[in-house]
Amino acid sequence: MSEFAVELRDVVKIFPTPEGGEITAVNHINMQIKHGEFFSMLGPSGCGKTTTLRMIAGFEWPTSGEVRIDGHVIGRTPPYLRPVNTVFQSYALFQHMTVFQNVAFGLEMERIRKDEIKRRVGEVLEMVKLGGMEHRKPQQLSGGQQQRVALARALVKRPKVLLLDEPLGALDLKLRKEMQLELKTLQEQVGITFIYVTHDQEEALIMSDRIAVMNRGKALQIGTPVEIYERPTSQFVADFIGETNFLYGTVRFVEADKASVYVPVLDSEVIGLATAGLTVGQKAVISIRPEKIRISDKPILTKNCFSARVTLIAYIGSDTRVSVDINGQRINIWEQNKISSLDTNIYYRENQEVWITLFPENTLVLPEE
Repeated sequence: MSEFAVELRDVVKIFPTPEGGEITAVNHINMQIKHGEFFSMLGPSGCGKTTTLRMIAGFEWPTSGEVRIDGHVIGRTPPYLRPVNTVFQSYALFQHMTVFQNVAFGLEMERIRKDEIKRRVGEVLEMVKLGGMEHRKPQQLSGGQQQRVALARALVKRPKVLLLDEPLGALDLKLRKEMQLELKTLQEQVGITFIYVTHDQEEALIMSDRIAVMNRGKALQIGTPVEIYERPTSQFVADFIGETNFLYGTVRFVEADKASVYVPVLDSEVIGLATAGLTVGQKAVISIRPEKIRISDKPILTKNCFSARVTLIAYIGSDTRVSVDINGQRINIWEQNKISSLDTNIYYRENQEVWITLFPENTLVLPEE
């Protein structure tokens, strides 16, 4: 058995345009997805994530490069002969069939014995919490229940890899959050590889073992949720995953894992963690998450500490979101509400003079894009 459930080697996909030109949807992508892994492809619309998924499924063929499943080059093998199954956002259920018939359909096409079909369908419906609903039609089910039927239909064939193309996109926010946790639990229970496509950053962070952040047909960074959020390797990844503040400047020095950047708007140098390849004199961007900035009445450090004026306060319960101004530069700070109090004087006020601290270990220096 191969070390990887799915492997993409230098895969390119080019589509012709109606005008007679070409568009590169997937641009030399390399991915290695492990057995039993919950792997997500995350990115904005048009970044190539669904095209990549469709090439694994067999609905599209690469223009060049290789797709391997369990070590075997899959080439132009049709979808029904690949050890994968796909769950779509639209569910694609047969409306005239019952839940049992929908789930059993693939097994019947394979001419599995009726008693075996009954046993396997019963097992998978219990797994997705639909036991006792075998005789209902799709229109008699909620959106979440229909999604579970689509999952059961895919899982009953026992694929080596399950492909999920924004499967929760049609659900309301509350149900979507519930299904995120259910899907992760289900994946751990069945132990097969899930490859999940989404444009929802929080969804990817919650569910994934690893994430590939994609843009313009390229996989910009592949890593664990912690790696992607805490150590983005590019400005795009830092901006796309969660909220961040950007400060622009020029690299003054690089020493080991630290870099100092002169930031004109602050008229000061800021020290932070250097990403690979930074050089002195290079244009750089500093990225720092709002929750990692300390706001205080007095300076805390001798460096990376700046006076500011509060311009906006938004109390949202779990934290207070404060915007401050430094020489026309807006910086957003999220301060956790650790004290239970009705006293409004403990919170920062508009036009209040404060100090903000950018701790070097939480401050990333990235090449400007």
